[in-house]
Amino acid sequence: MKEEALSKSFLHLVEIMQTLRQQCPWDKKQTIQSLRSLSIEELYELVDTIDQNDWQGMKEELGDVLLHLLFYSVIGEEQQQFTLVDVMQTLAEKLIVRHPHIYGNVVAEDEETVKRNWEAIKMKEGKKSLLQGVPKSLPAVVKALRIQEKAKQVGFEWENKEQVWQKVEEETQELLQAVESGHKAAMEEELGDVLFSYINYARFIGVDPETALARTNQKFINRFNAMEVLAADQEQQLANLTLQEMDELWNRVKKMRE
Repeated sequence: MKEEALSKSFLHLVEIMQTLRQQCPWDKKQTIQSLRSLSIEELYELVDTIDQNDWQGMKEELGDVLLHLLFYSVIGEEQQQFTLVDVMQTLAEKLIVRHPHIYGNVVAEDEETVKRNWEAIKMKEGKKSLLQGVPKSLPAVVKALRIQEKAKQVGFEWENKEQVWQKVEEETQELLQAVESGHKAAMEEELGDVLFSYINYARFIGVDPETALARTNQKFINRFNAMEVLAADQEQQLANLTLQEMDELWNRVKKMRE
């Protein structure tokens, strides 16, 4: 009964998408290029609900993401490139091939073995480089993490977190030297090396750097907003306060939230 309801709901959704594409002026006008930025926005909205642990919001945003997947599939069929069935069959086949420890006789008792097997299979599928599968448009922090994780699959990896921290300190000194030189290009390069090293260290201590930075951003926003409220209570605006006065407000906010 549950499978029947699932099939019925999915087919109903596909039917709605096809109807909108045929009859709605806005939907008829869209292309894969025009949908691109909207799809990215929908993914970020989904991420927001995940960060907030908002299950009801997540349910809605997952629906919006699913809508975009169906939209691309409808356009793909119109362009005689692929159908929704093709998309699902391709995914099913890929999942089966890349999980030989489930659908074959390969033994994989831990997560790292699964990842290594996954990358090895991708290489057999025609990938020329292990890093070829890292999307070019990924945000820089996430991209750095994915690059490091993939390099690890072939053993290009530090032995322990202490070695990684030494690299952080080494890159930090090189950054300070570049700052002393005053050369903008050198400063940019060395700062990139420092950030890359910190992301590597985060990986070694089991912390997602993107999540960590996102939480720090939100913490700053919350504290800054609270500063604005405190200033308004005193009939002031932050722009009219001295740095020392704003620092005092900042410390008050920190104590209030501890």
